[in-house]
Amino acid sequence: MADIYDTTMVCDNCNIRTKKEIVHKDGFELRAWVCPSCKKHWYHPNDEMEYKRYQILKQRNFDVKLREVGNSWVVSVPKEIIRFEEVTATKVVRLNVDEPGKVVLRFTQIKKVYKK
Repeated sequence: MADIYDTTMVCDNCNIRTKKEIVHKDGFELRAWVCPSCKKHWYHPNDEMEYKRYQILKQRNFDVKLREVGNSWVVSVPKEIIRFEEVTATKVVRLNVDEPGKVVLRFTQIKKVYKK
């Protein structure tokens, strides 16, 4: 199936052919068309939708449970975050203390190395 990003767009203000660019916002890479004359941006619909999902999720505060299991403590991560991060069994969670009172979880994809 063809992607809309493969098409050529013309600016509706300047009637000039746009250029394709990658725009970085809050750690996201958004595909965009940019008019070289008026600098107007048009974002790829899928990228824009995913970015809006992130903005909504970012504004929410989650109250989660913290409980002791053996010699460790367990924190419940809400389903909305797990679904957004597309967490599967091949994900690794990196945990570190950023500053006093602030703990950061980072979801990273495991890269498998296949030997020939």
